[in-house]
Amino acid sequence: MNLKRLIALMMIMTCLIVMIGCQSTNEDTGEAVENAANTVNEATEETREETTEEVAEVEEGLSADDIMAAIADDSVVVVDTRQNDSFLGWDLDGKAGHIEGAVDFSYNWLSADEALLTETLEVKGITLEKQVILYDTNLEQAELVKAFLEGNGFENVSVFDLNNWSGDLVQYENYHLIVPAQVVKAVVDGETPQTFEAGTEIKIVEASWGESKTSYDNGHIPTAFHINTDSVEPPPSWMLASDDILTEFALSHGFTVNDTVIVTGEEPMAAYRVALVLRYMGVEDVRVLNGGHKAWTDAGYELSTESHEPVAVEAFGAEIPVRPELVETIEELQVSLNDPSFTLVDNRTWEEHIGESSGYSYHDKMGRIPGSVYGYAGKENSYSMTYFRNPDNTMRRPEEFVALWEENGIDMNNTLAFMCGSGWRAAEILFFADVYGIDSVTLYSDGWIGWSNNGYPTETGSYDPKAN
Repeated sequence: MNLKRLIALMMIMTCLIVMIGCQSTNEDTGEAVENAANTVNEATEETREETTEEVAEVEEGLSADDIMAAIADDSVVVVDTRQNDSFLGWDLDGKAGHIEGAVDFSYNWLSADEALLTETLEVKGITLEKQVILYDTNLEQAELVKAFLEGNGFENVSVFDLNNWSGDLVQYENYHLIVPAQVVKAVVDGETPQTFEAGTEIKIVEASWGESKTSYDNGHIPTAFHINTDSVEPPPSWMLASDDILTEFALSHGFTVNDTVIVTGEEPMAAYRVALVLRYMGVEDVRVLNGGHKAWTDAGYELSTESHEPVAVEAFGAEIPVRPELVETIEELQVSLNDPSFTLVDNRTWEEHIGESSGYSYHDKMGRIPGSVYGYAGKENSYSMTYFRNPDNTMRRPEEFVALWEENGIDMNNTLAFMCGSGWRAAEILFFADVYGIDSVTLYSDGWIGWSNNGYPTETGSYDPKAN
């Protein structure tokens, strides 16, 4: 029974009263009116009950079926507003991973620059003409994003409680390689969190360039000791250290092949660079704090200024490197460039790639390696990672940067060797590709600086990378 039916019955009742008034005695009229009124009252009560049921359905919100239909509808975008780590696959709220087809826009990002947030919305396809469905297990967080969107002109925004979702969720294949601040905090507190092996000592280290006073002394994750990146890429060339130097580094810093290590840092690139070297050396389990120190402070934790020193060991436990396949040497690269199943992905700015900038104050040679394919990094300079990070420095949704690679003709079935100027940006991108589950990845560690300093062929000039 609905409102239209009720209105119709009332109209019928009115007609009956008029007709009875014209044709009957007062007694007959009263009885007829009473009967008609009873009929309408019954209809009204039935309508009230059905209307109450409809309101209850609305108050319960969207259903899982609604979300599944929305995913298949190009006019609707489904958005995960939780912490980025939950989207990647960590179980921080009872729901590990994301709804397949959803994009992410975390409530954590709302403190970022307005222009950056506007750009992020566009990148993720969250546009004014679309219906937007936000989901979260904490609806207060989703409501924050909803308020932000409505304040920026979005008119069709609704919220879904992820606790009502009983279907599968997507976890990226190696999500455990980058760790949430909450999990690092559990380690600091002496716990063994999810994905870590019980009984294993977990070492936390802080990676940054230069002496400890440049970063470490200003604040670091509690219990962490400092690693100067010069230890694994000594000046003045800043190329990957020799096997002998890396072995000495391992022993003096107390690393063994069986270690579990979490690398942190104020600048995530430094952490990823050191983490990649540790994996190359052979340390069994190496992970990175997703988002760096910002993630730690965003979670409400304080950095420590208490200094810690590594405890040296007598043996690493294996001959370094244990995983040589993680690094492509300059000699190997010259051969690999002739292999059609190999792609050298240049993760520098466009200006560096086409030879308008060297990217570094201490290096004046400009250009690219012939055969390399532009694979993005940042927009501003050689320290930016615009295309690979979210506004809070966490890992960007991998489908977004993979789509950029495929637009430039990069075959995702090939072995992908990532390169930049000297290995920092490319190391971070290799980690992200590994998290996503791309099978064959490696790092051309010497990068543009190593190649150009050795006098190998180079090229310059702009072109359309999408024509590859």
